[in-house]
Amino acid sequence: MVWKLDRLGRSLPHLLSIIDDLKGRGVAFRSLTEQMDTTTPHGELLFSIFGALAQYERALTRERVIAGLAAAKRRGKQAGRPKALDQEKIDQIIAALEAGASKSAVCRTFTVARSTLIDTLARVGWSGPSASRSTPSKKVRAGA
Repeated sequence: MVWKLDRLGRSLPHLLSIIDDLKGRGVAFRSLTEQMDTTTPHGELLFSIFGALAQYERALTRERVIAGLAAAKRRGKQAGRPKALDQEKIDQIIAALEAGASKSAVCRTFTVARSTLIDTLARVGWSGPSASRSTPSKKVRAGA
């Protein structure tokens, strides 16, 4: 028993395979909304028709969504969440980090979350201060 036919499967072939599987197990299908019972020839016909209509409706909806996204893109709209940091701010952050500022200080100064900072730096390919800054080397103990 199902509330509505389109809740059962993703496509008409999927619905048909589910119903065939149920029929093979000796289970009858009933839809409460469409008043459909597959134990009768009339119910099987209605099942096929409603399944095809549901698949058609999903295809139309998908087509409209894709067309709407394409139209928005042509109008210059950018889909998705806006970037937290613009390129100017990213350049300022990288300059501060290159000058020796810690990531914590940069996060406080530019009011940006640490995870956002790290994700943005990875996205732009920044891997650390440039090689011109000397980094302390570890001393190796003799005999160790």
